Amino acid sequence: MKMKKYLLIILACWWLQPAQAQQLTLQEALNVALKNNFNIALANNNIEQAHINNHIGVAGGLPTVTLQANDAESITSVNQKLNNGTVIQRSGAAANNLNANLSVGQILYNGQRVVATKQRLTELELLSKQQLNIQIQNTLAAVMVQYYDIVRQQDYERTIREAIRVAEKQVELIKVRKSVGLANNADLFQATIDLNALQQNLQSQALVIQNAKADFLNLLNINPDSTIHISDTIIAERNLQIGSIVDFIQQNPEIASAEQQIKINELLVKEVAAQRYPTVRATMGYNYVRNQSEAGFTLLNQNYGPNLGLSVAVPIYNGSALKRQQRVAEIEVKNAKITREQLLQNLKTQAIKSYQAYENVLQRLATEKSNYELTQQLLQLTLQRYELRVATIIEVREAQRSFIDAGYRLVNLSYAAKAAEIELKRLGAQLQL
Repeated sequence: MKMKKYLLIILACWWLQPAQAQQLTLQEALNVALKNNFNIALANNNIEQAHINNHIGVAGGLPTVTLQANDAESITSVNQKLNNGTVIQRSGAAANNLNANLSVGQILYNGQRVVATKQRLTELELLSKQQLNIQIQNTLAAVMVQYYDIVRQQDYERTIREAIRVAEKQVELIKVRKSVGLANNADLFQATIDLNALQQNLQSQALVIQNAKADFLNLLNINPDSTIHISDTIIAERNLQIGSIVDFIQQNPEIASAEQQIKINELLVKEVAAQRYPTVRATMGYNYVRNQSEAGFTLLNQNYGPNLGLSVAVPIYNGSALKRQQRVAEIEVKNAKITREQLLQNLKTQAIKSYQAYENVLQRLATEKSNYELTQQLLQLTLQRYELRVATIIEVREAQRSFIDAGYRLVNLSYAAKAAEIELKRLGAQLQL
């Protein structure tokens, strides 16, 4: 009994322990995102639909087989006078009509419309695959940007913690001075107010990090109550060249999708044009007809047998509807080409703007790193001078502010450089696991 009680206590203690944060790397996050992302799942379903639909039967290239049957029972009154003088009169006579037909039809020629339709279905399947590539690149970029945003916010938090450490040391120094009569309450109050403000900022920053992680978990389609820990640094590549990026834009899945749409529209033109050609169809089948009546001249009529036929339908005039449909389809091809050129121009513009931001940030980043180190040294030096009663509390506060501002600028520039790098790779379809 005591052993059971002891086990229950251990189980309760284990249950009440806070969940341990799971270490999550960028690689793991990308793998989870590609597995769980809703848009990618929808794109995969679209590929499956297009693959199923890409069949010669859907294009109309396979025979059609139809079986029809009709069986009708009736009760009739018969009143017949034959030319030989015979008179047949009967009321309530039962009759049965049975018809059955098995027919097979096959298109032999319809202006190559079947061929064009099958090609269009193939292009639609390729288009769905390109759209999946678009979703993959967009998802990878979104995960990377959100991941490094959390790293940025955590760097903010470390900067605030460093400032708090200095502020706490400053308060301790003032208390020591005050105990020997070398400081007044005004300095202590001001230092305490500054410390409290920094601690408030730390709490606010903790909330920002929690919200950023919640958004990140939502992006990964993971329970938002999950606890994750991210430990990383922001390091931007420095070898990207605008020339190669512009060349890679031609491989962007959005451009490939636009080119697929041009091909699809061109095949639609062929399909519409094919409707203006004759349609030749071969048919064959088997008929069975049986009519039976209890009264009348013919008591039983039954015939059956195979049949074979060839039909030709030639469109002569339909109000020029097909001609107009073909012209509209040709305009759609032109629109698809214009859309592709417009998209290519927009992507190149985005690439140039992102590269300009990328270069600008990298140039400023080197200076800001040096500036951050200087503000860190200045803060330590000012604090030492304050210990020696050479510097004032205002100078310490200004050094703290300079240190925090420099830390914010450095982290922001690092993040901006990484975000620009990710965008450039996305535009060139170069994001990989």
